[in-house]
Amino acid sequence: MEKSKSGSPIYRYNESNKNEFEGASGEMSIDEISDHIEKHVGQIHMVFHEIISEQVHIDVHWVKPTKERPFHTLITSGMSDKAMNTPEGVENYDFAELSICLPEEWKISEEDFNDERNYWPIRWLKYLARFPHEYNTWLSYGHTIPNGDPAEPFSDNTKLNTMLLLPTIVFNEEFHTLELATKSINFYTLIPIYNEELKLKMNKGVEALFDGFDKFGVNDIVHTDRPNTAKKKKFLGLF
Repeated sequence: MEKSKSGSPIYRYNESNKNEFEGASGEMSIDEISDHIEKHVGQIHMVFHEIISEQVHIDVHWVKPTKERPFHTLITSGMSDKAMNTPEGVENYDFAELSICLPEEWKISEEDFNDERNYWPIRWLKYLARFPHEYNTWLSYGHTIPNGDPAEPFSDNTKLNTMLLLPTIVFNEEFHTLELATKSINFYTLIPIYNEELKLKMNKGVEALFDGFDKFGVNDIVHTDRPNTAKKKKFLGLF
């Protein structure tokens, strides 16, 4: 198996790896997930429902900004309806849901989503929530998924081009896991990163990013023009 310099396995996916189309039934844990969101994140303002679903039915729950939490939070439900194909020896990581946090000024409505500059975070939430079921794989802590090969920016107003999965730091640790009678659901936030940050992670491991994230205040909340924490500064001098 191909591995990065940090020793992590590298998986490559294309249409030939994709499972055949399989329609999805209704969600099994939507009530429990909704209660979990309202307990630890806030009141759900709206749920964006899918009309046609493949493999799993993905809904996106929208929690609007508040004074205490002045940002939008979008959280999936439905990804955890099926177990992921986790490697042998990996336990309690079979089920997951995803979230992403957007600045208060981000435009969120069905009409606004016609503009890809507004919609790409939601597109990636839905894409990644379905991804492990379409490709018979898994997603978990520290996994990175680039936007193509080579990776291209998510939209024309940013150079961010890869998604990183991490536990949230803007909500309490009790939000990280939802324990149900038949399964444990892990919640991960999506952190868009730059190409240089991806290279650092692949070379030295995901923890190598954390000092830079702390230095520049990178957290769950997406800022399309945030500093690139792994980009080396160029110094001018006399030669």
